[in-house]
Amino acid sequence: MNIFNIPKEKKMRVIINTDAKNEVDDQYAIVQTLLTESFDIRGLIAAHFGDEKSDQSMIDSYDEIMKILGLMDIKSGIRVEKGAPKALTSELEAIESDGARLIIEEALKADERPLYIAFLGPLTDMASALLLAPEIQEKDIKVIWIGGRDWPDGGWEYNLKNDVNAANVVFKSEVELWQVPRNVYRMMPVSFSELNERVKPNGAIGEYLVDSVVEFNNATIKRPTEYRILGDSPAIGLIMYEDCGKWSNKSAPTIDSDMKYVHHDHSRKIRVYENIDARFIMEDLYAKLSGFHKSNPS
Repeated sequence: MNIFNIPKEKKMRVIINTDAKNEVDDQYAIVQTLLTESFDIRGLIAAHFGDEKSDQSMIDSYDEIMKILGLMDIKSGIRVEKGAPKALTSELEAIESDGARLIIEEALKADERPLYIAFLGPLTDMASALLLAPEIQEKDIKVIWIGGRDWPDGGWEYNLKNDVNAANVVFKSEVELWQVPRNVYRMMPVSFSELNERVKPNGAIGEYLVDSVVEFNNATIKRPTEYRILGDSPAIGLIMYEDCGKWSNKSAPTIDSDMKYVHHDHSRKIRVYENIDARFIMEDLYAKLSGFHKSNPS
């Protein structure tokens, strides 16, 4: 699709780092990214999600990204790289990967446009890029992270749990960071009926998105059978429209072994979102999916 004929210099450089096979909400964020004409997509990076669910979680994420591209019949033009296979063992040792190198390569390019990097899982690859090339902190990078527990206390949260060391590296750096903590990313509930009416009719990718959610939730007794929280989608909405939620600048904390925030009064600030406009994000996805299906009915 090329509806709005957006000039290249107005398009936003975007990298998406996704633990795509962890659950079933990353897929919605990936599809919305691929269908957003204002994005100049510089790459998708497959992220690990620990070893509790799989001993090759990063590879599983990579395979899931490729499956989505296949269902959308996107055969070229999108760079897909593999990130770190596991969490950092300390705040000092990077994990070399093609994903981290992609971040460094894009950050150092002579391009006046800012580079937006959305992390839908752990911050491993961003931390590795910072450790491998500290000079990228001086570049116009905006890191959007779906992760961390509610402010001001913090605590256990899944994406944070999968690499606390990496989170500390990024929080202690000078790179611009927008955090979407758990209480905010949980403001993205959608009902199964809504998805069935607005997403499923849109071809193979629509069917896959909805069937995956229903099957995933129904497979676990504690998960709801009437709705799903699409917790990764705020990252995409915020790249499109950064005021798609109320936010404030706060002094960056460090994170202790219990995943609690340890607060410091210093000049290093991060942007912390306090709410999100779910309507803007979901209606945008529905419209883009519908348009994509009309243009690619087969």
